[in-house]
Amino acid sequence: MSVALHLWLLAAAVAIDFVVGDPAALWRRVPHPVAIIGWVIGGADTVLNRPSLPFWLRRALGIVVVLFIVAAAVTGGIYLERWLAGLRWGWVALLVIATVLLAARSLYDHVATVAAALDEGIDAARVAVARIVGRDPASLDEPRIARAAIESLAENFSDGVVAPAFWFAVLGLPGLLAYKAINTADSMIGHLDARHEAFGWAAARLDDLLNLPASRLSGLLIALAAPFGGGRTGASLRVMVADAGKHRSPNAGWPEAAMAAALGLALAGPRRYAGVIVADPFVNERGRLDAVSADIWRALRIYVGANAALLAIVVIAGSLAVLLR
Repeated sequence: MSVALHLWLLAAAVAIDFVVGDPAALWRRVPHPVAIIGWVIGGADTVLNRPSLPFWLRRALGIVVVLFIVAAAVTGGIYLERWLAGLRWGWVALLVIATVLLAARSLYDHVATVAAALDEGIDAARVAVARIVGRDPASLDEPRIARAAIESLAENFSDGVVAPAFWFAVLGLPGLLAYKAINTADSMIGHLDARHEAFGWAAARLDDLLNLPASRLSGLLIALAAPFGGGRTGASLRVMVADAGKHRSPNAGWPEAAMAAALGLALAGPRRYAGVIVADPFVNERGRLDAVSADIWRALRIYVGANAALLAIVVIAGSLAVLLR
């Protein structure tokens, strides 16, 4: 398939995913593609990641698992895309696959649920935010819940929307499937706990590498959309460039810093995971800490604007590809 067709399919997928989202009724009957990848990774983690094995061997086995899932994803993507290209309506199937592997609407819905729950009471909000972040919910008050939801929105805009769109635009279905495989592996085994420090090392490092371009682009898109939430694009860009490197993640700091400045909030900072306090610095440290549900709704308006900006970029790129063909 041509570059232009890939880009136009991506534009349609971005739009459809944001409007329609994932059909929950379908995934109750058949496994989601990401769930299938997760089964493979979970099985490998259970069988190969044995605490009795030496550290170096568990790291080596983790590298082998990552190489296997990337090779399987790329090979499967190449053959599937070639097969679909030969079918009259194959582009429709490719559009469906791309739409399913984006997560714009589901991310909006999850974060909006936290905002709505926060208006109802702290207990409901803690239950809702626990579905999207790994922090101890009992330790979160209203401002911490609001900031956690906003941080999750910014970071997952990069991981769940911009990065898969980027890799589909650059490498087609093989790139999209490979990215989703690595990102799933990172979310499952790419941790610093005693069990996964060795086995998940390769997944975490490769995920960091693949997210480098998307995280910067995500921050730019959020900055462009800052006026949707009452912020300023210039201020958002300045804070993003200055503070992104303060974040412990080489990627999450870019969209989080841009969102923090757009909302006038301080994000990141000290957090509690499984009873352990992680003493990270704040991004946009001069911003407010007293976030409320209204700030989440403002962040969601920025998020909508950032998705619209992403769609516009893809449409422009597709148009240029047609003109230059």
